[in-house]
Amino acid sequence: MSELLALGISHKTAPVALRERLAFTESAAGEFAREVIATEAVREAVVLSTCNRTEVYMVVGDPVRAESDVLGMLAGRAAIRPTELAEAIYSPRNCDTARQLYRVTAGLDSMIVGEAEIQGQVRRAHESAMTAGSTGPFSNRLFASALTAGKRVRSETGLGANRVSVPSVAVDLAMRLLGTLQDRHVVILGAGETSELTARALADQGAGTIFVANRHADRALSLAERFGGSVVGLDDLPDQLLLADIVLSSTSSPHPIVGHEELELVMGERAGRPLLLIDIAVPRDIDAGCAKLEGVTLYDIDDLQAVVAQNLDTRNSEVPRAREILEEEIQRFARWLGQLDALPTVAALREHGNALVEQVLAENAGRWESASPRDEARVEAIARAVMSRLLHEPTIRLRSFGEDHSHASLELVRELFALSAETPAEQQPSAEMAEVHELRSRQGSGQASRRDGSGRAPR
Repeated sequence: MSELLALGISHKTAPVALRERLAFTESAAGEFAREVIATEAVREAVVLSTCNRTEVYMVVGDPVRAESDVLGMLAGRAAIRPTELAEAIYSPRNCDTARQLYRVTAGLDSMIVGEAEIQGQVRRAHESAMTAGSTGPFSNRLFASALTAGKRVRSETGLGANRVSVPSVAVDLAMRLLGTLQDRHVVILGAGETSELTARALADQGAGTIFVANRHADRALSLAERFGGSVVGLDDLPDQLLLADIVLSSTSSPHPIVGHEELELVMGERAGRPLLLIDIAVPRDIDAGCAKLEGVTLYDIDDLQAVVAQNLDTRNSEVPRAREILEEEIQRFARWLGQLDALPTVAALREHGNALVEQVLAENAGRWESASPRDEARVEAIARAVMSRLLHEPTIRLRSFGEDHSHASLELVRELFALSAETPAEQQPSAEMAEVHELRSRQGSGQASRRDGSGRAPR
């Protein structure tokens, strides 16, 4: 039997100091997914890692064993005890797993409700797992349906209007603290997607930008041409820090780029000029100790939440409709699961009927003394026709069961006819169905569980 399981932490359950210890690059996420499916209980896995969350979506045979194993692997990566990590972990199952992914993809679980970047991040996470060979029919269908749900939310509500993002909020914060950004010297660390969004928001305010990037230099040059900036290498960062009014950082470096001691030397040469640092990277690019230096103001990704909270009112009115759309898509996914759930029972019922026909024919084989081979064939055909007609209506009803009561009904059918738990391979309708037919949609009992003692799914 297979089930859906997710393990995750987010900005709602863990501070950036913990999230950065569980952050994955795209290549590292694919490698970790391969390690996860190498465990006994996990069959498919996708790792989603952003600045606000790390989540592992899995198809598992034994959810208890899988949760324990993967929690241990995550704790090992973070270099903390599993019991310590468990306090921040949420672990929804089955349709609650789908609900969590749908909410994430639609932007309802983001720090900035409705932010659009998360949909691309979910898509790339799935593609990375596919490249790593850790996905299968369940996870492929789950992520495809989640992306469809996210698109519906964005097209049918105003939740994604104005394309507010973490970089745009960071630039708003800089304006609030410094006033106009016109003629300000702004240094952007990194040249990825987040840096591009940062540069766009800065260009709208008339700020000049310097991109600091060793990796992806060609992309940095392209961004500089588009947004009127220039590019220097990481070796020139100290000189840029001497001139900067604002530093906005969003690289994928696993280690800090700006250290406390290095910045202390720089601040000693700035003649008392203040420096604003906004670090939206996870793991963080700027040593947290830099905030203690005189003249330095440092904000990290979690500090932006207070700014974000003031921007939510304009979008909150769209959230109820977005939730309705997601529930519609979740019910569609649940029906798909219910149909798959019925397939092995239908196949087992047909197999049971054929076995009874074979048994009765074998028991009476010596009693057809005067019957010709043609007569025997007719008797067999009649027996199979009776079996087929008898099972026709139950088969139709089994395939049309709704998700609300399909599991209980199927279990009752299996019990009444003493059907085996597994479907013979030759009765499975396709290779894909063979992979996915066992998943049980335990609605009502498979509630998302968070390890904070509340038993509630993350909201």
